[in-house]
Amino acid sequence: MLAAVDHVQLAAPPGSEDLLRAYYVDVLGMTEIPKPPVLAARGGCWFQAGDVQLHLGIEEDFRPARKAHPGLRVSAIAAYAARLAWRGAAVTWDDDLPGHRRFYSEDPVGNRLEFLEPVATDA
Repeated sequence: MLAAVDHVQLAAPPGSEDLLRAYYVDVLGMTEIPKPPVLAARGGCWFQAGDVQLHLGIEEDFRPARKAHPGLRVSAIAAYAARLAWRGAAVTWDDDLPGHRRFYSEDPVGNRLEFLEPVATDA
């Protein structure tokens, strides 16, 4: 039985680790976590915030996906969007998902990221 998503893997071009660290740590507020030595030799980097893990793996012929993306649930979404924008990340709001506020952004190598927060409804 599936119990949870352990992590999401995104691809990145060779040599982009410093750009990824700057974005995922400084902009998104995640923490870099160590990769096991055998995997660290392949390059890339892993990040965590709470129970959320994103693994960025190196892909020689990297091309960012145009549609595929992780959906990351956040709290205080307006403040989080302001944090990203203040740090130079694009924030594109989207109102098409009922019951949620959400926006899209991209990491420095072009990976699409969705940030969303459920909207409280009166029952």
